[in-house]
Amino acid sequence: MTARNGHGADGRGRLAKAAITAAVALFSIAGASSASADEAMIEGCLKAAAEVHHVPAGVLALLIRVEAGRLGAVSQNANGTVDIGPMQVNDTWLGKIADHWRTSREAAYRALRDNFCANVEGGAWILRQALDEARGRLWEGVALYHSHTPARQLEYMKLVYDQAMRLKREAMRELASADAAGGR
Repeated sequence: MTARNGHGADGRGRLAKAAITAAVALFSIAGASSASADEAMIEGCLKAAAEVHHVPAGVLALLIRVEAGRLGAVSQNANGTVDIGPMQVNDTWLGKIADHWRTSREAAYRALRDNFCANVEGGAWILRQALDEARGRLWEGVALYHSHTPARQLEYMKLVYDQAMRLKREAMRELASADAAGGR
């Protein structure tokens, strides 16, 4: 299949770009003067975290969409834990992230809650741990990012798949629109 139909390596690249673009749009501030700076910062954070932890930037952006957290947000879970910020980093990771960052739990908590780049870096680091546990198997690692409970992994992977298909449709529409505008 060709890249035009969204398949193959170039199609995966378009899906990753669509995921990053969607994440950027999700977190950009509405103000026109700062929007491009915000977009550049968000895209830079995603790409930097992906590079440092050797995880796909498009997968990070996809997880941000699935998690649907917000900067400054802390969500209470039924089991008494909380999820923090855009990547909904669970507070059970605070000690390990604090050690990784060589800081206190309190400082790690504030950074995860209030700093987009720190939250993405923390999420990317957790995803790297999950991928290592899964011996490099990407989708198993993504499932482990969310939970070690098989039923919850399955539910999460359905959400990830649905979001990926949504992004693929958006990318295909954009590609078709660009082709039409170009007279192809």
